[in-house]
Amino acid sequence: MGKIKLKIRKGDLVQVIAGDSKGTQGKVLEVIIDKNRAIVEGANLVSKHTKPNAANPNGGIIKKEAPIHISNLALIDPKSGKVTRVGRQKNSEGKLVRVAKKSGEEIK
Repeated sequence: MGKIKLKIRKGDLVQVIAGDSKGTQGKVLEVIIDKNRAIVEGANLVSKHTKPNAANPNGGIIKKEAPIHISNLALIDPKSGKVTRVGRQKNSEGKLVRVAKKSGEEIK
């Protein structure tokens, strides 16, 4: 299989559209390309049990973001703030850029 072009990148503002965290909005912290997953700030939190260490001297249970499949995420339109699909278009300099389908606005 060839590489799939992902429409979501690190730093994008997205909304979770399926799963336990449905409706949660957050910034993409990391994209795992080979697994088609992304880690979103404040979404899909899991409890992780940790032993005491230098960073966390008491140990205990910490909440941590787990990866979510890209298909369960939708980009938020920078103009309207609503969920949108992503298209690709050439801009004035002839460079291929991502655009929001709803507003036609370029996604930075």
